[in-house]
This record gives sequence, structure tokens and C-alpha cells, in this order.
Amino acid sequence: MPNLQALLIFARVAEMLSFTRAAESLGIQKGRVSTVIRGLEREMGAALLHRTTRSVQLTEDGRAFYERARDLLAEAQDVQSMFASSDAPLKGRLRVDMPTELAKTVVIPALPQLLDANPELTLELSSTDRRVDLVQEGFDCVIRLGPIIDDRLVARALGKLRMVNVASPGYLAKYGTPQTLDDLLTQGHRMVHYTPTLGARRDGWEYPEGSGYASLVLPGAMQVNNVQTYHAAGLAGLGLIQAGYSTLAHHIERGDLVEVLPDLRPEPLAAWLVVAHRRNLSPRVRAFMTWVERVLEPYFD
Repeated sequence: MPNLQALLIFARVAEMLSFTRAAESLGIQKGRVSTVIRGLEREMGAALLHRTTRSVQLTEDGRAFYERARDLLAEAQDVQSMFASSDAPLKGRLRVDMPTELAKTVVIPALPQLLDANPELTLELSSTDRRVDLVQEGFDCVIRLGPIIDDRLVARALGKLRMVNVASPGYLAKYGTPQTLDDLLTQGHRMVHYTPTLGARRDGWEYPEGSGYASLVLPGAMQVNNVQTYHAAGLAGLGLIQAGYSTLAHHIERGDLVEVLPDLRPEPLAAWLVVAHRRNLSPRVRAFMTWVERVLEPYFD
């Protein structure tokens, strides 16, 4: 019967499809990974992986074995967490990804409290606006904003982040401060358009209507595909923008941006903590989820 360490090493190789990346993520030598996999294959009497000089793929037997190994590892983790004190300091590595602006403006300023309370916790924080692959890139969890489009992932709701309409003082001095939806048209207002892909259809200006939300087409001289650039365009006075209050609060407090039409805010943005498997909530992930929910709570609607 394979031991849990061997199952963990095999599962990491199966998920990352790389001996090298699996070894790095586990902090062990690549030779150790190869030795363990060969031993597992001898013990099981079956080839678990197809290996070439350029790639590693699971065999049919390997896929079946991986499913069972994953369940056994989750069971072992659950048993271990039963006897761990909820107040005990966290230990080990936690690898997380989240949107860049959320990391920069909200999460990182609050991190000293978490790390001071857990001196043996090592946090690997990736911040990017692309959708990372949790399994292939070895993330324990990610924070995602907006709809979850991959039904293979398990998403746990953190809350809904407040959205605001803002513009720079210079822009408002030039075009006027809109008081109504009609003012957006009659005063000749412009908006910065954000789309993940340049050239894609523009969504327009979102506002509440009845029990849902509608969109008003507004002109704009600029279209961007990056959140930081979108914020910078608003700060430069290139147009009105609609964005999360959590990432703009410091600009609003300093007076670099001014909220407009507060009664016509866009739909709040759902925030999720996402893991690859339903039974993948280690004590570290559970604790991080509780902590980050508390950090984001002031920005929830």
C-alpha cells in the first residue's frame, strides 16, 4: 500500500504534468520525485505516466489512480485537521493568486497582521488579471471577481464588492458634474471603455433599472484591456470610469477622483475564493478565506 507522501508526490506530478515543477512546489529534489514514481509503478504493476523528453501525461491507469489518490489525500487532510487547534499558528506554504489592483490596494497593506500572527506561514502571492490554471500552476486557491465560468472549479462566495462611478476633478471641471442619467447625454460626457480584449464590443455605462441593470451607450476616445490602465485613464481625466470602490478608495479619499451619480452605481461585483477540488480546503486555505473575507468586508455592499 503506497504511503501518503508517495501519493502526494504522484498527485502533484499528475496535476502539474511536470517532474521539475512538482519537485519545486514540494521543495524536494527532482530525483526523489522520479524514484517515488518508479516505485509506485512497480508496486501497482502498471504504468501511471507517459514520459517523453518534453512532456508528462497520465495513462488511463494513471488517471484512475490519481482520482483515488486525490480522495485519499483529502481524507487524510480532513482527519489531520480534526485535531488541529483552530487557534494554532499556520505553518507551511500557501500559494494564492488574485487581481493585481486588489492585491496592491487592499490585501498587501493588511498582510502584516496575518504574517505576524503566523510566523511559520510562507505566502506565495501571484497578482495578475489573467485567469490562472489552479492545477497546472500549483495554486492552493485564487480570488476571482465576477462570474465563475469554469464549472470544474469550486467557488465559495466571499461577498459582493461595491462599484462606483468616478471621474477626475479636471474632467468634471470641463464637462460638468452629472446629477441625472440624462445629464450624461446632454452634457456631452465621455467614458473610458474597458474590455478584456481590444476591439471587442463595448458594454456602455451600466446603471440600475427596475429589478436589474441596463446599459447606456456613451462615446469614448479610449478603449483599454488592463485594469491599471483603466484607472490611470480616469485619473488623467480621459473620461468617466466605473470600478470597484475597494481599489479606488484611496484616490477618492485624496480627492484625485470624485464619485458621481451615487444613486446609480453599477451592479456589485461578486468576489469568490476558488479551489480546484471540493475537498481541497486545508487549514491554511480555510484560515486565509476567513481572513480575506474580513479584510474585504468594509467594501461589500
